Amino acid sequence: MLGLFGTLDLASRSLATQQEGTAVAGQNMANVNNPAYARQQLNVQTSAPLDTTAGEEGTGDDVVSITEVRDSLLDSQIQSENSATGSFTAQQSALQNAEAYLGEQITNTSGASAASANGLAAKLSNLFNSFSSLTTGAGDPAAVVQSAQEVATQFNQVSANLSQVQSNLNTSIQNDVASSNQDLSDIAGLNQQIVLAEAGGGTANDLVDTREQTIENLASMANISATAQADGSVDISIGGVPMVTGGSAVNGLQTYDGGGGQLLIQDENSGTTLAVTGGSIGGSITARDGALAGLQTSLDTLASQLITQVNNTYSAGYDAAGGTGQPFFTGAGAADIGVNSALVSDPTQFQASSAPGAGGDTQIALALANLATQDNPALGNQSLTQSYAQTVSNLGNAINTATDQLNTSQAISTTLANQRSTESGVSIDEEMTNLMQFQKAYQASAQLVTTLNAMMEIVIDMDDPIST
Repeated sequence: MLGLFGTLDLASRSLATQQEGTAVAGQNMANVNNPAYARQQLNVQTSAPLDTTAGEEGTGDDVVSITEVRDSLLDSQIQSENSATGSFTAQQSALQNAEAYLGEQITNTSGASAASANGLAAKLSNLFNSFSSLTTGAGDPAAVVQSAQEVATQFNQVSANLSQVQSNLNTSIQNDVASSNQDLSDIAGLNQQIVLAEAGGGTANDLVDTREQTIENLASMANISATAQADGSVDISIGGVPMVTGGSAVNGLQTYDGGGGQLLIQDENSGTTLAVTGGSIGGSITARDGALAGLQTSLDTLASQLITQVNNTYSAGYDAAGGTGQPFFTGAGAADIGVNSALVSDPTQFQASSAPGAGGDTQIALALANLATQDNPALGNQSLTQSYAQTVSNLGNAINTATDQLNTSQAISTTLANQRSTESGVSIDEEMTNLMQFQKAYQASAQLVTTLNAMMEIVIDMDDPIST
Protein backbone atom coordinates (compact mmCIF):
# COMPACT_ATOMS: atom_id res chain seq x y z
CA MET A 1 0.00 0.00 0.00
CA LEU A 2 1.08 3.60 -0.49
CA GLY A 3 1.28 4.55 3.13
CA LEU A 4 1.49 8.10 4.39
CA PHE A 5 4.63 9.04 2.47
CA GLY A 6 3.36 7.45 -0.76
CA THR A 7 0.08 9.32 -0.43
CA LEU A 8 2.00 12.52 0.29
CA ASP A 9 3.94 12.00 -2.93
CA LEU A 10 0.62 11.49 -4.74
CA ALA A 11 -0.69 14.76 -3.31
CA SER A 12 2.52 16.56 -4.24
CA ARG A 13 2.32 15.44 -7.86
CA SER A 14 -1.35 16.43 -7.94
CA LEU A 15 -0.41 19.93 -6.79
CA ALA A 16 2.20 20.09 -9.57
CA THR A 17 -0.38 18.94 -12.11
CA GLN A 18 -2.87 21.61 -11.11
CA GLN A 19 -0.14 24.24 -11.18
CA GLU A 20 0.81 23.19 -14.70
CA GLY A 21 -2.84 23.25 -15.77
CA THR A 22 -3.23 26.77 -14.34
CA ALA A 23 -0.15 27.89 -16.28
CA VAL A 24 -1.53 26.43 -19.53
CA ALA A 25 -4.89 28.14 -19.00
CA GLY A 26 -3.06 31.40 -18.32
CA GLN A 27 -1.01 31.01 -21.50
CA ASN A 28 -4.19 30.46 -23.49
CA MET A 29 -5.91 33.51 -22.04
CA ALA A 30 -2.82 35.65 -22.61
CA ASN A 31 -2.96 34.79 -26.33
CA VAL A 32 -6.71 35.15 -26.79
CA ASN A 33 -6.15 38.01 -29.29
CA ASN A 34 -3.22 36.38 -31.09
CA PRO A 35 -4.53 35.12 -34.47
CA ALA A 36 -1.49 32.86 -34.96
CA TYR A 37 -1.95 31.09 -31.65
CA ALA A 38 -3.45 27.60 -31.35
CA ARG A 39 -5.04 26.69 -28.03
CA GLN A 40 -2.88 24.47 -25.84
CA GLN A 41 -4.06 21.73 -23.55
CA LEU A 42 -2.51 19.75 -20.70
CA ASN A 43 -2.41 16.01 -21.26
CA VAL A 44 -2.50 13.99 -18.06
CA GLN A 45 -2.51 10.24 -17.55
CA THR A 46 -2.93 7.99 -14.54
CA SER A 47 0.42 7.03 -13.06
CA ALA A 48 1.43 3.40 -12.68
CA PRO A 49 -0.62 1.69 -9.91
CA LEU A 50 0.72 -0.49 -7.14
CA ASP A 51 -0.27 -4.11 -6.83
CA THR A 52 -1.61 -4.91 -3.37
CA THR A 53 -3.38 -7.88 -1.82
CA ALA A 54 -6.57 -5.90 -2.16
CA GLY A 55 -5.90 -5.19 -5.84
CA GLU A 56 -4.31 -2.31 -7.75
CA GLU A 57 -3.96 0.90 -5.80
CA GLY A 58 -3.81 4.20 -7.62
CA THR A 59 -0.77 6.44 -7.31
CA GLY A 60 -2.18 9.65 -8.79
CA ASP A 61 -1.35 11.15 -12.15
CA ASP A 62 1.53 12.29 -14.33
CA VAL A 63 1.73 15.21 -16.77
CA VAL A 64 2.42 13.66 -20.17
CA SER A 65 2.66 16.70 -22.45
CA ILE A 66 1.34 20.09 -23.41
CA THR A 67 -0.05 19.90 -26.93
CA GLU A 68 -1.81 22.40 -29.13
CA VAL A 69 -5.18 21.89 -30.74
CA ARG A 70 -4.35 22.18 -34.43
CA ASP A 71 -5.93 20.62 -37.52
CA SER A 72 -3.24 20.13 -40.17
CA LEU A 73 -5.83 19.63 -42.93
CA LEU A 74 -7.52 22.91 -42.03
CA ASP A 75 -4.16 24.67 -41.97
CA SER A 76 -3.45 23.31 -45.46
CA GLN A 77 -6.79 24.59 -46.74
CA ILE A 78 -6.12 28.03 -45.29
CA GLN A 79 -2.68 28.11 -46.92
CA SER A 80 -4.24 27.27 -50.28
CA GLU A 81 -6.96 29.89 -49.92
CA ASN A 82 -4.41 32.50 -48.84
CA SER A 83 -2.67 31.88 -52.15
CA ALA A 84 -5.91 32.42 -54.07
CA THR A 85 -6.84 35.52 -52.10
CA GLY A 86 -3.39 37.02 -52.59
CA SER A 87 -3.63 36.47 -56.33
CA PHE A 88 -7.09 37.97 -56.76
CA THR A 89 -6.23 40.93 -54.52
CA ALA A 90 -3.18 41.75 -56.66
CA GLN A 91 -5.21 41.43 -59.86
CA GLN A 92 -8.05 43.61 -58.63
CA SER A 93 -5.69 46.30 -57.38
CA ALA A 94 -3.73 46.43 -60.65
CA LEU A 95 -6.84 46.55 -62.82
CA GLN A 96 -8.47 49.23 -60.68
CA ASN A 97 -5.32 51.34 -61.04
CA ALA A 98 -5.58 50.91 -64.80
CA GLU A 99 -9.22 51.96 -64.68
CA ALA A 100 -8.30 55.12 -62.79
CA TYR A 101 -5.57 56.00 -65.29
CA LEU A 102 -7.86 55.27 -68.23
CA GLY A 103 -10.14 58.03 -66.99
CA GLU A 104 -13.40 56.27 -67.82
CA GLN A 105 -16.17 55.42 -65.37
CA ILE A 106 -17.08 51.73 -65.49
CA THR A 107 -20.49 51.85 -63.95
CA ASN A 108 -21.94 48.36 -63.60
CA THR A 109 -21.24 44.65 -63.49
CA SER A 110 -21.71 44.25 -67.24
CA GLY A 111 -18.58 46.29 -67.85
CA ALA A 112 -20.48 49.18 -69.48
CA SER A 113 -19.00 52.64 -69.06
CA ALA A 114 -20.14 56.22 -68.86
CA ALA A 115 -17.86 58.59 -70.75
CA SER A 116 -15.91 60.90 -68.52
CA ALA A 117 -15.29 64.49 -69.59
CA ASN A 118 -11.58 63.82 -69.21
CA GLY A 119 -11.63 60.37 -70.79
CA LEU A 120 -10.50 59.30 -74.23
CA ALA A 121 -14.05 58.46 -75.36
CA ALA A 122 -15.19 62.07 -74.83
CA LYS A 123 -12.10 63.47 -76.53
CA LEU A 124 -12.53 61.19 -79.56
CA SER A 125 -16.15 62.28 -79.79
CA ASN A 126 -15.09 65.93 -79.66
CA LEU A 127 -12.56 65.33 -82.44
CA PHE A 128 -15.07 63.75 -84.82
CA ASN A 129 -17.67 66.40 -83.94
CA SER A 130 -15.15 69.09 -84.81
CA PHE A 131 -14.55 67.40 -88.18
CA SER A 132 -18.30 67.36 -88.74
CA SER A 133 -18.66 71.02 -87.81
CA LEU A 134 -16.39 71.99 -90.68
CA THR A 135 -18.90 70.54 -93.13
CA THR A 136 -21.55 73.05 -92.02
CA GLY A 137 -19.31 76.09 -92.20
CA ALA A 138 -19.69 76.63 -88.46
CA GLY A 139 -16.45 74.93 -87.60
CA ASP A 140 -13.00 76.30 -87.01
CA PRO A 141 -9.82 74.48 -88.08
CA ALA A 142 -8.13 75.76 -84.92
CA ALA A 143 -10.77 73.99 -82.82
CA VAL A 144 -10.17 70.80 -84.81
CA VAL A 145 -6.44 71.00 -84.15
CA GLN A 146 -7.03 71.63 -80.45
CA SER A 147 -9.37 68.63 -80.23
CA ALA A 148 -6.80 66.47 -82.01
CA GLN A 149 -4.07 67.60 -79.61
CA GLU A 150 -6.27 66.66 -76.66
CA VAL A 151 -6.82 63.20 -78.15
CA ALA A 152 -3.08 62.73 -78.73
CA THR A 153 -2.23 63.95 -75.24
CA GLN A 154 -4.78 61.59 -73.69
CA PHE A 155 -3.38 58.65 -75.63
CA ASN A 156 0.15 59.62 -74.53
CA GLN A 157 -0.84 59.97 -70.87
CA VAL A 158 -2.84 56.75 -70.71
CA SER A 159 -0.03 54.81 -72.41
CA ALA A 160 2.56 56.24 -70.02
CA ASN A 161 0.34 55.55 -67.01
CA LEU A 162 -0.28 51.96 -68.06
CA SER A 163 3.45 51.49 -68.52
CA GLN A 164 3.90 52.84 -65.00
CA VAL A 165 1.32 50.36 -63.67
CA GLN A 166 3.25 47.54 -65.30
CA SER A 167 6.52 48.91 -63.89
CA ASN A 168 4.94 49.09 -60.43
CA LEU A 169 3.85 45.47 -60.77
CA ASN A 170 7.43 44.48 -61.60
CA THR A 171 8.58 46.31 -58.46
CA SER A 172 5.87 44.58 -56.43
CA ILE A 173 7.02 41.22 -57.79
CA GLN A 174 10.62 41.96 -56.81
CA ASN A 175 9.55 42.98 -53.30
CA ASP A 176 7.40 39.87 -52.90
CA VAL A 177 10.26 37.66 -54.08
CA ALA A 178 12.53 39.20 -51.43
CA SER A 179 9.86 38.68 -48.76
CA SER A 180 9.27 35.11 -49.92
CA ASN A 181 12.97 34.28 -49.67
CA GLN A 182 13.04 35.70 -46.15
CA ASP A 183 10.04 33.55 -45.21
CA LEU A 184 11.74 30.47 -46.66
CA SER A 185 14.83 31.20 -44.59
CA ASP A 186 12.70 31.75 -41.47
CA ILE A 187 10.81 28.49 -42.01
CA ALA A 188 14.10 26.58 -42.30
CA GLY A 189 15.34 28.17 -39.08
CA LEU A 190 12.11 27.37 -37.26
CA ASN A 191 12.32 23.78 -38.53
CA GLN A 192 15.74 23.48 -36.91
CA GLN A 193 14.47 24.76 -33.57
CA ILE A 194 11.33 22.60 -33.63
CA VAL A 195 13.19 19.40 -34.50
CA LEU A 196 15.72 20.08 -31.74
CA ALA A 197 12.99 20.82 -29.18
CA GLU A 198 10.96 17.74 -30.07
CA ALA A 199 13.88 15.32 -30.44
CA GLY A 200 13.64 14.32 -26.80
CA GLY A 201 9.89 13.90 -26.84
CA GLY A 202 9.08 17.51 -25.96
CA THR A 203 6.89 20.02 -27.78
CA ALA A 204 7.55 23.36 -29.44
CA ASN A 205 4.01 24.70 -29.67
CA ASP A 206 4.85 28.40 -29.86
CA LEU A 207 7.47 27.78 -32.54
CA VAL A 208 4.95 25.71 -34.52
CA ASP A 209 2.48 28.61 -34.31
CA THR A 210 5.11 31.04 -35.61
CA ARG A 211 6.07 28.67 -38.42
CA GLU A 212 2.44 28.20 -39.49
CA GLN A 213 1.95 31.97 -39.59
CA THR A 214 5.09 32.31 -41.72
CA ILE A 215 3.96 29.54 -44.09
CA GLU A 216 0.56 31.20 -44.51
CA ASN A 217 2.24 34.54 -45.22
CA LEU A 218 4.44 32.82 -47.83
CA ALA A 219 1.32 31.23 -49.36
CA SER A 220 -0.22 34.69 -49.78
CA MET A 221 2.66 35.53 -52.14
CA ALA A 222 3.09 32.26 -54.08
CA ASN A 223 1.44 28.91 -54.66
CA ILE A 224 3.29 26.59 -52.29
CA SER A 225 3.22 22.96 -51.25
CA ALA A 226 3.91 22.27 -47.55
CA THR A 227 4.66 18.69 -46.48
CA ALA A 228 4.96 17.74 -42.80
CA GLN A 229 7.76 15.36 -41.87
CA ALA A 230 7.96 12.80 -39.07
CA ASP A 231 10.65 14.76 -37.21
CA GLY A 232 8.36 17.81 -36.89
CA SER A 233 9.82 19.80 -39.79
CA VAL A 234 7.84 20.99 -42.81
CA ASP A 235 9.24 20.87 -46.35
CA ILE A 236 8.26 23.64 -48.76
CA SER A 237 8.22 23.53 -52.56
CA ILE A 238 7.11 26.10 -55.13
CA GLY A 239 6.17 25.10 -58.65
CA GLY A 240 7.32 21.57 -57.85
CA VAL A 241 10.85 22.75 -56.94
CA PRO A 242 12.05 22.10 -53.34
CA MET A 243 12.75 25.32 -51.45
CA VAL A 244 13.01 24.17 -47.82
CA THR A 245 14.09 20.69 -46.79
CA GLY A 246 14.21 20.09 -43.07
CA GLY A 247 16.29 22.80 -41.47
CA SER A 248 17.84 24.04 -44.73
CA ALA A 249 16.65 26.62 -47.25
CA VAL A 250 17.97 24.68 -50.24
CA ASN A 251 16.70 27.08 -52.88
CA GLY A 252 15.13 30.48 -53.38
CA LEU A 253 13.21 32.64 -55.84
CA GLN A 254 14.79 34.97 -58.34
CA THR A 255 13.37 37.39 -60.92
CA TYR A 256 14.55 37.58 -64.51
CA ASP A 257 13.56 39.53 -67.59
CA GLY A 258 11.20 37.35 -69.61
CA GLY A 259 11.28 39.86 -72.48
CA GLY A 260 10.36 43.49 -72.78
CA GLY A 261 11.13 44.14 -69.13
CA GLN A 262 8.41 41.78 -67.92
CA LEU A 263 9.84 40.07 -64.86
CA LEU A 264 9.23 36.36 -64.36
CA ILE A 265 10.32 33.93 -61.64
CA GLN A 266 13.00 31.26 -61.63
CA ASP A 267 14.73 29.26 -58.92
CA GLU A 268 18.13 30.53 -57.81
CA ASN A 269 20.02 27.28 -58.21
CA SER A 270 19.24 26.07 -61.71
CA GLY A 271 17.48 29.07 -63.23
CA THR A 272 14.43 26.92 -64.01
CA THR A 273 11.36 29.02 -64.72
CA LEU A 274 8.78 28.50 -61.99
CA ALA A 275 5.06 28.42 -62.66
CA VAL A 276 4.04 30.89 -59.94
CA THR A 277 0.30 31.04 -60.55
CA GLY A 278 -0.92 31.90 -57.06
CA GLY A 279 -0.33 34.50 -54.40
CA SER A 280 0.40 38.17 -54.99
CA ILE A 281 3.35 37.29 -57.25
CA GLY A 282 1.18 35.13 -59.51
CA GLY A 283 -1.65 37.69 -59.42
CA SER A 284 0.66 40.52 -60.43
CA ILE A 285 2.04 38.48 -63.33
CA THR A 286 -1.47 37.45 -64.42
CA ALA A 287 -2.76 41.03 -64.41
CA ARG A 288 0.34 42.47 -66.07
CA ASP A 289 0.58 39.90 -68.87
CA GLY A 290 -3.17 39.43 -69.24
CA ALA A 291 -5.72 42.21 -68.98
CA LEU A 292 -3.20 45.06 -68.74
CA ALA A 293 -1.15 43.86 -71.69
CA GLY A 294 -4.37 43.42 -73.66
CA LEU A 295 -5.47 46.93 -72.72
CA GLN A 296 -2.16 48.42 -73.82
CA THR A 297 -2.26 46.48 -77.10
CA SER A 298 -5.83 47.59 -77.79
CA LEU A 299 -4.94 51.23 -77.17
CA ASP A 300 -1.88 51.00 -79.41
CA THR A 301 -3.95 49.37 -82.15
CA LEU A 302 -6.65 52.01 -81.79
CA ALA A 303 -4.13 54.85 -81.92
CA SER A 304 -2.37 53.27 -84.89
CA GLN A 305 -5.62 52.89 -86.81
CA LEU A 306 -6.70 56.42 -85.91
CA ILE A 307 -3.40 57.72 -87.28
CA THR A 308 -3.61 55.56 -90.41
CA GLN A 309 -7.27 56.15 -91.24
CA VAL A 310 -7.22 59.88 -90.57
CA ASN A 311 -3.94 60.40 -92.45
CA ASN A 312 -5.06 58.33 -95.44
CA THR A 313 -8.14 60.46 -95.77
CA TYR A 314 -6.64 63.81 -94.78
CA SER A 315 -3.48 63.63 -96.93
CA ALA A 316 -5.62 63.51 -100.10
CA GLY A 317 -7.26 66.84 -99.23
CA TYR A 318 -6.32 70.43 -100.04
CA ASP A 319 -6.09 73.53 -97.90
CA ALA A 320 -7.32 76.97 -98.93
CA ALA A 321 -4.00 77.76 -100.60
CA GLY A 322 -4.00 74.51 -102.58
CA GLY A 323 -1.51 72.72 -100.36
CA THR A 324 -1.89 68.94 -100.07
CA GLY A 325 -0.22 65.69 -99.06
CA GLN A 326 0.50 66.59 -95.45
CA PRO A 327 -0.28 64.12 -92.63
CA PHE A 328 -2.66 65.11 -89.86
CA PHE A 329 -1.24 62.87 -87.13
CA THR A 330 2.35 61.87 -86.46
CA GLY A 331 3.64 58.85 -84.60
CA ALA A 332 2.81 55.16 -84.72
CA GLY A 333 0.87 54.32 -81.57
CA ALA A 334 -0.55 55.49 -78.27
CA ALA A 335 2.82 56.41 -76.79
CA ASP A 336 3.92 58.82 -79.53
CA ILE A 337 0.81 59.96 -81.39
CA GLY A 338 0.88 63.70 -82.06
CA VAL A 339 -0.50 66.36 -84.38
CA ASN A 340 1.49 67.67 -87.38
CA SER A 341 3.50 70.59 -86.00
CA ALA A 342 2.96 72.64 -89.17
CA LEU A 343 -0.79 72.37 -88.71
CA VAL A 344 -0.48 73.27 -85.04
CA SER A 345 1.46 76.40 -86.02
CA ASP A 346 -1.00 77.36 -88.76
CA PRO A 347 -4.46 75.71 -88.55
CA THR A 348 -5.46 77.43 -91.82
CA GLN A 349 -3.42 74.72 -93.57
CA PHE A 350 -6.15 72.22 -92.69
CA GLN A 351 -6.85 70.18 -95.85
CA ALA A 352 -10.66 70.05 -95.81
CA SER A 353 -11.37 70.15 -99.57
CA SER A 354 -11.34 67.28 -102.03
CA ALA A 355 -9.81 69.40 -104.82
CA PRO A 356 -7.66 72.53 -105.08
CA GLY A 357 -9.60 75.75 -105.29
CA ALA A 358 -12.86 74.03 -104.53
CA GLY A 359 -14.06 76.89 -102.39
CA GLY A 360 -16.69 75.60 -100.06
CA ASP A 361 -15.96 71.91 -100.75
CA THR A 362 -15.65 70.09 -97.39
CA GLN A 363 -15.70 66.51 -98.63
CA ILE A 364 -12.48 65.58 -96.81
CA ALA A 365 -13.83 66.97 -93.56
CA LEU A 366 -17.01 64.93 -94.08
CA ALA A 367 -15.01 61.79 -94.77
CA LEU A 368 -13.00 62.38 -91.60
CA ALA A 369 -16.19 62.78 -89.58
CA ASN A 370 -17.56 59.52 -91.03
CA LEU A 371 -14.53 57.60 -89.72
CA ALA A 372 -16.19 57.67 -86.30
CA THR A 373 -18.76 55.10 -87.44
CA GLN A 374 -16.89 53.37 -90.27
CA ASP A 375 -16.14 49.68 -89.70
CA ASN A 376 -12.47 48.81 -89.66
CA PRO A 377 -11.22 45.26 -90.37
CA ALA A 378 -8.10 45.89 -88.27
CA LEU A 379 -10.39 46.59 -85.32
CA GLY A 380 -12.51 43.49 -85.70
CA ASN A 381 -14.90 45.23 -88.12
CA GLN A 382 -15.71 47.80 -85.47
CA SER A 383 -15.49 51.54 -85.82
CA LEU A 384 -12.89 53.55 -83.94
CA THR A 385 -15.37 54.58 -81.27
CA GLN A 386 -16.89 51.09 -81.01
CA SER A 387 -13.44 49.58 -80.64
CA TYR A 388 -12.58 51.90 -77.75
CA ALA A 389 -15.92 51.18 -76.07
CA GLN A 390 -15.15 47.47 -76.34
CA THR A 391 -11.70 48.03 -74.84
CA VAL A 392 -13.22 49.80 -71.84
CA SER A 393 -15.87 47.09 -71.52
CA ASN A 394 -13.20 44.37 -71.56
CA LEU A 395 -11.37 46.11 -68.73
CA GLY A 396 -14.62 46.43 -66.80
CA ASN A 397 -15.32 42.74 -67.24
CA ALA A 398 -11.82 41.86 -66.07
CA ILE A 399 -12.25 44.02 -62.96
CA ASN A 400 -15.64 42.48 -62.22
CA THR A 401 -14.26 38.96 -62.65
CA ALA A 402 -11.33 39.67 -60.32
CA THR A 403 -13.66 41.28 -57.78
CA ASP A 404 -16.10 38.36 -57.85
CA GLN A 405 -13.26 35.87 -57.47
CA LEU A 406 -11.77 37.89 -54.62
CA ASN A 407 -15.11 38.12 -52.82
CA THR A 408 -15.60 34.36 -53.14
CA SER A 409 -12.07 33.64 -51.93
CA GLN A 410 -12.43 36.01 -48.99
CA ALA A 411 -15.71 34.38 -48.01
CA ILE A 412 -14.06 30.95 -48.08
CA SER A 413 -11.11 32.29 -46.08
CA THR A 414 -13.46 33.75 -43.49
CA THR A 415 -15.31 30.44 -43.19
CA LEU A 416 -12.06 28.52 -42.77
CA ALA A 417 -10.73 31.05 -40.25
CA ASN A 418 -13.95 30.81 -38.23
CA GLN A 419 -13.76 27.03 -38.32
CA ARG A 420 -10.16 27.10 -37.10
CA SER A 421 -11.08 29.62 -34.43
CA THR A 422 -13.79 27.29 -33.20
CA GLU A 423 -11.41 24.33 -33.09
CA SER A 424 -8.11 25.94 -32.18
CA GLY A 425 -8.96 29.38 -30.89
CA VAL A 426 -9.08 30.39 -27.25
CA SER A 427 -12.44 30.68 -25.54
CA ILE A 428 -12.30 32.89 -22.45
CA ASP A 429 -15.36 31.15 -20.99
CA GLU A 430 -13.78 27.72 -21.45
CA GLU A 431 -10.44 28.80 -20.00
CA MET A 432 -12.14 30.42 -17.00
CA THR A 433 -13.98 27.15 -16.38
CA ASN A 434 -10.70 25.22 -16.66
CA LEU A 435 -9.04 27.69 -14.33
CA MET A 436 -11.73 27.17 -11.72
CA GLN A 437 -11.37 23.41 -12.03
CA PHE A 438 -7.60 23.58 -11.58
CA GLN A 439 -8.05 25.95 -8.64
CA LYS A 440 -10.52 23.65 -6.87
CA ALA A 441 -8.35 20.62 -7.60
CA TYR A 442 -5.33 22.45 -6.22
CA GLN A 443 -7.25 23.36 -3.07
CA ALA A 444 -8.33 19.75 -2.64
CA SER A 445 -4.78 18.49 -3.14
CA ALA A 446 -3.50 21.05 -0.64
CA GLN A 447 -6.13 19.89 1.82
CA LEU A 448 -4.90 16.34 1.30
CA VAL A 449 -1.37 17.48 2.16
CA THR A 450 -2.69 19.19 5.29
CA THR A 451 -4.55 16.05 6.33
CA LEU A 452 -1.50 13.87 5.76
CA ASN A 453 0.63 16.26 7.75
CA ALA A 454 -1.78 16.02 10.68
CA MET A 455 -1.80 12.26 10.43
CA MET A 456 2.01 12.11 10.49
CA GLU A 457 2.11 14.36 13.55
CA ILE A 458 -0.26 11.99 15.28
CA VAL A 459 1.96 9.05 14.41
CA ILE A 460 5.07 10.84 15.65
CA ASP A 461 3.35 11.81 18.92
CA MET A 462 2.03 8.32 19.62
CA ASP A 463 3.60 6.40 22.55
CA ASP A 464 5.75 3.48 21.63
CA PRO A 465 3.31 0.51 21.97
CA ILE A 466 5.99 -1.87 23.30
CA SER A 467 7.36 0.49 25.97
CA THR A 468 6.34 -0.14 29.59
